[in-house]
Amino acid sequence: MTYEFTIIVPVYNEEANLNRVEKELSDYSKIASKPTKILFVNDGSKDRSQDIIEDICSRQPNFQYISFAENRGLSAAIKAGFDHVDTPLLGYIDSDLQTAPEDFNLLLEHIGSYDLVTGVRSDRKDSFVKNMSSKIANGIRRSFTHDGMDDTGCPLKVIKTEYAKRIPMFRGLHRFLPAMILLQHGTIKQIPVRHFPRIAGTANFGLWNRLLGPLMDCFAYLWMKKKYINYTVAKKG
Repeated sequence: MTYEFTIIVPVYNEEANLNRVEKELSDYSKIASKPTKILFVNDGSKDRSQDIIEDICSRQPNFQYISFAENRGLSAAIKAGFDHVDTPLLGYIDSDLQTAPEDFNLLLEHIGSYDLVTGVRSDRKDSFVKNMSSKIANGIRRSFTHDGMDDTGCPLKVIKTEYAKRIPMFRGLHRFLPAMILLQHGTIKQIPVRHFPRIAGTANFGLWNRLLGPLMDCFAYLWMKKKYINYTVAKKG
């Protein structure tokens, strides 16, 4: 099969969720609007995640994996996914499945006219502290980037691969993906998607990751924006 869309699934200590991930993504691939394959990126998990991932990939022909030698963080896992994708489009979803794979079809409807389409979690099923810290962090980020995005932390995105591969990733930059597409003079759009409570496993982000860390990352983004190199090839011979 010629695949057109790859879903990147970063994994860190998610053994309790992975069998459900297999079922949900296998079911989605049967109804996906584009031929779809799945790429697990195991970010140095210390539980049984890698064994489960290998079992899944051995029985699912459209599932593949990359496994890090050590834990390197979410941005590194996403970057590795970008580097290894070989389809024209790529997507990203968290392995906690607080967003629905079926909603990728909502984003794919618009990707023809845009270079990144991101979900916006409507009626979030998170704690008050998590929701408020996320809202504050998004407000701070918007004031730095002027990207107009309400929820860059939403773990449901579709990006044209040619744009994703040109993003110079650093730790924490996964929160700035729309802004990095704008630096390439690309176009972005946000679409409301469903959100669900975490059923199993433990969240890997605390208050520092959601609020104070992103504030520091904003200054890193401003430095990168000032130094960013962008060009368009007019002719080739």
